[in-house]
Amino acid sequence: MKSIAALAVLGCAAVAAMADTPPPQNVLQLSASGTVEVQQDLLSMTLSTSRDAADAATVQNQLKAALDAALTEARKNAQPGQLDVRTGNFSLSPRYTREGKINGWQGSTELVLEGRDFPRITQTAGKISTLTVGNVGFGLSREQRAKVETEAQSIAIEAFKQKATELAQGFGFSGYTLREVSVNANEGGPIRPRMMAMQAKAMSADAPVPIEAGKTSVVVSVSGAVQLK
Repeated sequence: MKSIAALAVLGCAAVAAMADTPPPQNVLQLSASGTVEVQQDLLSMTLSTSRDAADAATVQNQLKAALDAALTEARKNAQPGQLDVRTGNFSLSPRYTREGKINGWQGSTELVLEGRDFPRITQTAGKISTLTVGNVGFGLSREQRAKVETEAQSIAIEAFKQKATELAQGFGFSGYTLREVSVNANEGGPIRPRMMAMQAKAMSADAPVPIEAGKTSVVVSVSGAVQLK
């Protein structure tokens, strides 16, 4: 009973002490960001085809033959990091009549070419005759993203420190100390990639698929609280 009473007294004392603690004074919340624009160095091309037949086996075999031929051609130029080859989505579904009866099957398959060697990727895509280019996307490789984020982070930190100093002086204080801070990075919206489809149709079978990469912005934001002094 005595120990319980002692704990109760200690608990009340702690609550009282917290109640007597004044709220933080002269604390300033602020944020800053650093932005670096960079050329996208990662290309992803999705090639696909679709088939339609009376039975599922025929559709599946046709898709498999088209994908196998494409894989054989793509693997000739594959190189880790420069041109990576992987299969994409594969679908097979029945086709129905208005009465709800199956009257055939349809399906599609994809092959994805991705890497940093744009000429190698586009030339390989141009040599694949069993699939057609359905989608082109650009991004940043891990190496490029890490490099750019470090640069943007340095800019953001310096901007945060400068803003904190200016605000502290503006409020009549000589300086500040850091209380808490958080750092976040994200990639801004890239410029939409362009593929010249009309020219692509007129190309010879082994001509590279024409593309044009854009730029993207990597933004790092720093936010937190400083104690004015």
